Amino acid sequence: MKGHHRLPAGRFRARPAGPAAAGQRGFTLIEIMIVIIILGILAMYVAPRLMGRPEEAKQVRARMDIQALETALKLYKLDNGVYPSTEQGLAALVQRPETGVIPKKWRQGGYLEKGKVPKDPWGNDYIYISPGLKGDFDILSYGADGVPGGENENRDITNWDTE
Repeated sequence: MKGHHRLPAGRFRARPAGPAAAGQRGFTLIEIMIVIIILGILAMYVAPRLMGRPEEAKQVRARMDIQALETALKLYKLDNGVYPSTEQGLAALVQRPETGVIPKKWRQGGYLEKGKVPKDPWGNDYIYISPGLKGDFDILSYGADGVPGGENENRDITNWDTE
């Protein structure tokens, strides 16, 4: 066998791959336990702050819904020259109106991504008025109690006051 060289036995061995190959060691059980304890302590302090505010989270969601509805209404007007009337309501964003000013360029598939008008986080319909009292149109939710006015979780959420 010309051209083939044999390596002497015992001189060369395969080196292990992974952390041992680079001279590194894995984590010990104590190190892992310390990390888990620290994460547990952090969770005890952070979780109540995040989980204890469901009403605030609902208000944020309502504001986001209202902003999405505003965007859809602006697209509707861009296509049709007018906003839907109060009578046509927000349903005009998902189904071509058949009363009032009939839109000539209503977008096939509607103007809302999911094909339906969302309800507010408390399960009520958003209120739509066009022309609005505060602008071209008003969109509002009466909050947790479902009646006008209120404070904290019962506060009205509107497109003109999104703070």
